[in-house]
Amino acid sequence: MVKQSKLFIIMILMLAISCGVSFAKVSQEEAAKLGNEMTPVGAIKAGNADGTIPEWTGGYTGRPPGYVKGKTLVDPFKDDKVLFTITAQNYEQYKDKLSEGLIAMFKAYPETFKMNVYPTRRSANFPEYVYKAVKENAVNAEVNLNDYNSKGWTIAVPFPIPQNGVECLMNHLMAFVSPTGCFQSITKQAIMGRGGDFTLTKMSDVINRPFNVEGSQLTDIYTYFRQETLAPPRQAGRILIVNEYIDMLNSPRQAWIYNPGQRRVRRAPTVAYDGPGTASDGLRTTDDYTMFNGPPDRYDVTLLGKKEIYVPYNCYSLKDPKVSYEDILRPFHLNPDYVRFELHRVWVIEMKLKEGMRHIYKTRRYYQDEDSWAFLLAEAYDERDQLWRVSLFGTYEHYEVPNYTLAGVNAWYDLLSRRYLAFGIVSGEEDNFTFDQIYDPEEFTPSSLRRTGVR
Repeated sequence: MVKQSKLFIIMILMLAISCGVSFAKVSQEEAAKLGNEMTPVGAIKAGNADGTIPEWTGGYTGRPPGYVKGKTLVDPFKDDKVLFTITAQNYEQYKDKLSEGLIAMFKAYPETFKMNVYPTRRSANFPEYVYKAVKENAVNAEVNLNDYNSKGWTIAVPFPIPQNGVECLMNHLMAFVSPTGCFQSITKQAIMGRGGDFTLTKMSDVINRPFNVEGSQLTDIYTYFRQETLAPPRQAGRILIVNEYIDMLNSPRQAWIYNPGQRRVRRAPTVAYDGPGTASDGLRTTDDYTMFNGPPDRYDVTLLGKKEIYVPYNCYSLKDPKVSYEDILRPFHLNPDYVRFELHRVWVIEMKLKEGMRHIYKTRRYYQDEDSWAFLLAEAYDERDQLWRVSLFGTYEHYEVPNYTLAGVNAWYDLLSRRYLAFGIVSGEEDNFTFDQIYDPEEFTPSSLRRTGVR
């Protein structure tokens, strides 16, 4: 009888998995930890045993001297001193707190790559209404593990106490950008050749995430995206529009491109998965944007657990307009003197390509900050299981809009070609971010692109 009961339970579990039932919801007792021994968004509130990671006490909510609204943010931690520097000569003694990708960087560029490690600043924070929503999400949100359609959540961070890798991924995909749900950035992308020469592209990116707005509910489309190329002149005027659906597989992403040379709008089905990223010269895929975007259906997603590692964090120096391109953009990798590393706890997520599926990356690994749910480091392996690309996201706390973590400099290092791509550089100009302007969903439609062609 006992054997039959066990068999019945196993059959029920197998049926649940095959039907895509999520085990996302946690008990009221577990959810009660949020805001107590856990931060309101699910991180461990306490510091670590040796004090190298401090307790989270609310994040950075102040305004440093010299701050001016609408101007490049002043670094509130500019007086911090480097604790120590990790190099190719001493990285072995820090190996337990380094990602495989960073170790590979030391091996590939032993003469130039280094990591300056600073005191850990747990600066991430969200508005209070986000905290309230997240606590409700913990006991209500669920995601179908077959088609990745999620429901039962609002505002952001659907799964503050994740049970699997897909839920961690959803916390990244459904990130909080602003109380209006909107932002615009004008920034630059650099393609660095192995000889030290680089080419620049200037872009305007606009995102509207209506679900971020206080009191909002989920709609069919959870993200609207618009990207316009501003320079160089031969590429200027190209506009990409993307509509991202909450039911990712049953309602796939819709994308359109306006080509100023042809003055016509066309569908863009290749703007997904491993299609080439805009003006990236093949150094990143479409789904590399913000480290990962779109459905993960071509991969088996596994949560490997949580660990302490050194990650790029509070990288205000990378966004300093007074720093020249030549200062930041060095051969093989960004100038290490402008990349701040700190010790943080991260979730580690691994994605393995499914049998019969196609993508240029066979394996991908992500390191996700427990405090902000931002992806800070990533690794991509080719079909031969060789480490191909290492990516870092030099995020910083955009304290005008709490926890806006898409505002840093994202670099993709190609270990095989020894080139790299850096997105988010502002050298010579103010860091241009606008959070107050509301962008209507009608501005993210093919008809809006056609009107652009008429002007």
